[in-house]
Amino acid sequence: MLKNVKSLGLVVFILLFAMCNQKSKVKSEKETILKGSIVVTVDETVKPIVEDQVAVFEGTYYDAKVAIKTKSEAELINDLLNKKTKVVITARDLTQGEKDKFVKLKINPRVTPFATDAIAFISNKSNNDTLIALQTVIDFMRGIPNPRIKGLVFDNPNSSTVRFMKDLAKVKDIPGEGVFSFKTNEEVIRFVAENDGMIGVVGVNWLSQPTAEIQNIVHKINVLSVKGLTDNNYFSPTQNDIAEGKYPLARELYIINCQGYTGLGMGFASFIAGDIGQRIVLKSGLMPVNTPGRKLQIRNQILNEKENN
Repeated sequence: MLKNVKSLGLVVFILLFAMCNQKSKVKSEKETILKGSIVVTVDETVKPIVEDQVAVFEGTYYDAKVAIKTKSEAELINDLLNKKTKVVITARDLTQGEKDKFVKLKINPRVTPFATDAIAFISNKSNNDTLIALQTVIDFMRGIPNPRIKGLVFDNPNSSTVRFMKDLAKVKDIPGEGVFSFKTNEEVIRFVAENDGMIGVVGVNWLSQPTAEIQNIVHKINVLSVKGLTDNNYFSPTQNDIAEGKYPLARELYIINCQGYTGLGMGFASFIAGDIGQRIVLKSGLMPVNTPGRKLQIRNQILNEKENN
């Protein structure tokens, strides 16, 4: 009887082991660095550039499917810490406290910088003054009124733009009066285009790559040039000023992968940081981390023809 029980136990163990191996095999067959499907949670302020990256990535690797889910910065970081998402694109690196939490969870996040973005101030087209001092906006964030600003308009209370400006102003909360928030950058652009005296705070990616829905609306706003805190000159959120480090509201973009295995998240991150992905960044108006090189091909036939002539 005991022998039969032991034999039965051995059979069960072998079956469970085989099932586990089969599941692992199925998982590996479903997803590799260039095959399978993943959901990438994206900071809403940089949605346009990520959509471009996904379109080219999927067009290059037909077996790869990347779904985009947009959220505010605070929401996507919380989802990452709570294991509700495994791959995110955000406008900041992880803090030391967040890294410590991942250590406790025995997760080693792969953080890949891939572009330099910027925050832009926008105003209604009827406003002829296209210059603004960063100190003026910071003072307004601290509750000091200014006739130059009727209201400051953000996309979302939990967004990366709000966090960035609160850090600059060294304030814990934004003022209860004169500061408004919606949900998306698109809504901010629409509101500013229809209301004089309002200063909108948006990700510059939405201005360099506007969606079809707001293509005409972008022409109804001014992108303001900004005087930094240590410089008397005004600079715009152009690719050139960002590249030269002159624009005071530049920020880095990162893809953070917490999959914990060699999956599609790693493949997508490598693509974005690679030559094709960096060319997409360059074309978008943002600044790539690694500037793609240009290869010049000199044809000997043409050179010989010129020498003979």
